[in-house]
Amino acid sequence: MPRRPKRSHNGGPPLDDYDGPPWGKGDAYIFLAWRAAHDEAWKAPSHAVMLMRLERAERLGLTYEEYTLEILERGRHLSEDDAERIAEIKRARRRKRISHFE
Repeated sequence: MPRRPKRSHNGGPPLDDYDGPPWGKGDAYIFLAWRAAHDEAWKAPSHAVMLMRLERAERLGLTYEEYTLEILERGRHLSEDDAERIAEIKRARRRKRISHFE
């Protein structure tokens, strides 16, 4: 006899017991193309580039990931002149830390 789901259960499939392919019911080619593009975008840059980005990020008060994501999303390097965009990134950082479920 199957168990009744808990009161807070949303009725969806269990996430841990999935035995199918990682792309689910979608197109495998699209999944693999996106995975390859993601891996290429986040491929580790040279040591010198990584240190340069880290130094610039610290000077602007951002993390390395935030600074790199800005380069990948917008295609431009931030500087002190971009104070408004930097403030927006920092505000988004605060919003991510707040959890409404705790």
